[in-house]
Amino acid sequence: MNGEQQHKNIKESINKIREGINKHLDRLEDKLYKEAYTVWSEEKSNLTCSITEIEEKKKNLKEIQDDVHTIEKKVQRYQCRYAVDIENDEVASEIDIKLKQNDEMEKVLSEFQSLKSLGEVKVIKSKMTISRETSASWEPQVALQEHFTTIQNMSMNIETQIYLNMQKIINDMVCLMDGRVIVVEWNGKVNLLTSDGQFQKQLPISGGAFSVTQINQDTIAITYPKEKTIKIYHMENENVTKVIQSDKGCYGLSSSNNFLVVGLSLGEIRFINLEGKKLKSVQRQNELVVTNIVYCNDRVIYSDYRGRAVYCVDRSGQQIWEFNKDLLGPKGICTDIFGNIIVADYGSYSRIIVISKDGKNRKILLRETNGLKDMKCIYKCYKNNERYGLMCDNRGMKLAKFKLSYE
Repeated sequence: MNGEQQHKNIKESINKIREGINKHLDRLEDKLYKEAYTVWSEEKSNLTCSITEIEEKKKNLKEIQDDVHTIEKKVQRYQCRYAVDIENDEVASEIDIKLKQNDEMEKVLSEFQSLKSLGEVKVIKSKMTISRETSASWEPQVALQEHFTTIQNMSMNIETQIYLNMQKIINDMVCLMDGRVIVVEWNGKVNLLTSDGQFQKQLPISGGAFSVTQINQDTIAITYPKEKTIKIYHMENENVTKVIQSDKGCYGLSSSNNFLVVGLSLGEIRFINLEGKKLKSVQRQNELVVTNIVYCNDRVIYSDYRGRAVYCVDRSGQQIWEFNKDLLGPKGICTDIFGNIIVADYGSYSRIIVISKDGKNRKILLRETNGLKDMKCIYKCYKNNERYGLMCDNRGMKLAKFKLSYE
């Protein structure tokens, strides 16, 4: 009888130990899961891409056209005002009204050569002398531009949050021109979602996909690190139209004006055309792979998770700036219409920050306390002239739609 009781006590003791171990493992599960994936993802890399540069330029061009229309109205008002001045005064002075271009306008115009006439607006009258000054100044407009491009005036507003419940580790995402969303899973599956975040279908693309970008209305490009390839995929026909072979693993990807910018293993950033021809190569010394990358206004901007920094280089590879102040672990990146960089700072706790386009300042837009946990992928979107952005968390649980305001 004593032996039976001892046997029972031993069994109960083992059960208690097992129960304690299980509870402890449950508490550590989320933490260990995240740490393990962070190490893996940095070896394999990750990317969030920007929307095609040509579409962005078209949107910016529309804004410029609206600005010029406003300028024309102002010129007409000046013409009327100065006509009255000449009638009331004996003499008048020569008056030049000029449009002072900012850098963003000059870059857009350089790609739309047919719009050279937007460069200058003049109103010229015969030279006379008058007793009072009558000059037109664009300084208030310049000051207004500076106001809107100052990141301290920026704020991010979450409009909707969509629960995906994919429960898969997310590698990358892109918002298509028609508003639908492509999400790339950790194991390489490529999913197509509706504009409201509902699962539509899995794209029939074989292999371990890593990053995705849109080239034009019907075509996307996807990197495959293990295969060392980039696959061009036609959305409507649902087939791979071209496979671009590389000598290195392909990770980060961005597209612009009929060429691709791809982050390769061993720290290389390569520019290639859509036929796969190498146009230019930029070698970075401190990175094993370049993952989260965006091409904007002849600049390559990419994040370094382990180095806790964001870099900006020109097409020659010359570093323009490095930002490494108080970053936790930058992952997904995109740019706003002024060239400022929005970063998903994915570390021990997640937050969304903005870095000024000159790399000198930063501002926290959202924190984890705002209900956005483990946000990792971020992308800007355009649909029917509507500007907004999307964010997705690490595990594919939530898709958040946001808008930026400048006040």
